[in-house]
Amino acid sequence: MTGYGKAEVSFSGQKYTVEIRSVNGKTADIGFKTSHIPREYEHDLRKNLINKLQRGNIDMFIGVDQEVVELGKTFNVELIRQYYKELQDIFKEIAQEVNPTELAAALLRMPEVREVQKKEMDAGEWKILEACIYQAADNLDEFRCREGERLGQDLLSHLENIENYLHIVETLDPGRMESIRKRLDDKLSGLGEDVSIDQNRLEQELIYYLEKTDISEECVRLSQHCTYFRQTMDQEEYAGRKLNFIAQEMGREINTLGSKAAHAGMQQYVVMMKDELEKIKEQVLNVL
Repeated sequence: MTGYGKAEVSFSGQKYTVEIRSVNGKTADIGFKTSHIPREYEHDLRKNLINKLQRGNIDMFIGVDQEVVELGKTFNVELIRQYYKELQDIFKEIAQEVNPTELAAALLRMPEVREVQKKEMDAGEWKILEACIYQAADNLDEFRCREGERLGQDLLSHLENIENYLHIVETLDPGRMESIRKRLDDKLSGLGEDVSIDQNRLEQELIYYLEKTDISEECVRLSQHCTYFRQTMDQEEYAGRKLNFIAQEMGREINTLGSKAAHAGMQQYVVMMKDELEKIKEQVLNVL
């Protein structure tokens, strides 16, 4: 969701530069950091930008550079008259004659004798600026797409690592189960012949124990989650939230694998899967 878009347009003697920046966010939060948007158009503009950009903390800036001075200027007549009267009174008191031309030049240099009237933006001008804003939003979207391609490759590389580690775990599993059986047999044989054992009950307990340590279901579910993660990336336009949920389910299966493993070598690959999954979770926050 991180991105940047810029567009420029000129009209009425002014150059407008629109910049839109976006960072990660669960919803669409748009801030207008400008006073150049007429209030009557602000609501529709915000709604359209949300539909276009979907999610993220989005800030829009509009800078204006003057190209041609076309601002209306009028004289503050009442203020000039007041200045003129006061100056005449002062000159009379000091018995000083003043040249009318010099007095006029002095009056024009007095503060606020000229009023600058800013022209309000009309509907036609707003349409031009609005199109520029949407162009900046499109440029931001293109930026996001480029970042998304790189992000997708990164996510898939981490996912492939998890699948590779899972395959290694599955190859280690038969040896792990054999070592568990051997360890149980050694403990039973060490009890001695004096201890009477109910063989039926013993077999039931052994089966129950071996089922509790069986990781085949977790391996199958984790593999299915990885496949679903890929499908979601390929098929859905705005997949960020769903990918996050799938990553959470993957985490549950990996944690269960770790708790059942009881095998040093297997535990190492479980830790490595957790590390890859954390990288996926961090990157998924950047996906729309």
